[in-house]
Amino acid sequence: MTERAPAPPFTPEHEAFRAEVREFVARELRPQAPDWERARWFPDEVFGWFAERGWLDLDPIRSAVLSEELGRCGSGGLAAGIGAHVGIATPPIRRFGTEFQRARWVEPALRGEKIGALAITEPGGGSDVAAVRTRAQRVDGGWLVNGEKTYITNGVRADFYVTAVRTAPEGGHHGMSFLVIERGAGVRASRLDKLGWHASDTATVVFDDVFVPADHLLGELDRGFYLIMANFQGERLGMALVALGEMRDTLERTLAWAAEQPPSQARRFALAELAVLVEAGAAVAYDALRRMLAGDDAVREVTMAKLWTQRANLRVQEECVRLRGVEGALVATGLERALRDARLGPIGGGTDEIMREILGRSFGL
Repeated sequence: MTERAPAPPFTPEHEAFRAEVREFVARELRPQAPDWERARWFPDEVFGWFAERGWLDLDPIRSAVLSEELGRCGSGGLAAGIGAHVGIATPPIRRFGTEFQRARWVEPALRGEKIGALAITEPGGGSDVAAVRTRAQRVDGGWLVNGEKTYITNGVRADFYVTAVRTAPEGGHHGMSFLVIERGAGVRASRLDKLGWHASDTATVVFDDVFVPADHLLGELDRGFYLIMANFQGERLGMALVALGEMRDTLERTLAWAAEQPPSQARRFALAELAVLVEAGAAVAYDALRRMLAGDDAVREVTMAKLWTQRANLRVQEECVRLRGVEGALVATGLERALRDARLGPIGGGTDEIMREILGRSFGL
């Protein structure tokens, strides 16, 4: 595709960083993605590769570039595992944690020495974060935690879990807090089998009479719901950017393939439509990023970006699979895997239904 000037907020320096990340992804990650997918695991040392380059501790714009370029790695599970560690689990501790907490978990996380996971979703609760039932009971010196979480990215390998718990009897949005729970006695994680994201160790995590010291409370007691809402914006924008990278990668590969085929107006028109979908996704995602960088309330724009890009990604992957149409080629090129991975987008980080609900309420409806 034709090279164009960087779209704000990106500068030539950011595009140079993009080129560096893209080359790393193409050289170190994508060739190994099929093996990691078959193993349903990628090695922990991958986090170290990112840490060595300083890529686990980036400013917001470079972090956005990294998210988008990870979409080209050929494994949604790999992108999710890295993203969950650097973009979902550690940001709440960096933003709301004490100096002790940042030293204990964030600093080793940025060195790739400890892996984090965010533990909110529970069986039967789905996207309803107000339905958290995991209980934290006050005991001498801290809390005793009992409950179960599911669909937790990095759940098997995690050294610590940023965990939503119920600390007061009130239901709904009230009486919810966050505890950082370290892997140890009483913590059991079991891997889930999934349609896509095979390289990601998505897990059910059970807490059985787990003692958590008092200084592991993250943020204010009984006000964890507000922490969740603040963290969701970064998670959803990150998902939008990864989906954008996945779309760009698949479209570019399909355009290269189409250029070698006999001319076809139907194919040309189909790819033109997909190009519009991709660029519309870039427009809404970059707009949300600009607004967040400016300190604006960007909930509406982030929600739009998440909703649009996940749907668009699924359509791009489906249409490119249809255009290629040969089973062996789909497996060899990774298109079949990309389609399976894309199906999680409209579910993870808040379903399409939740996104529509948020948007409707933002318009006063």
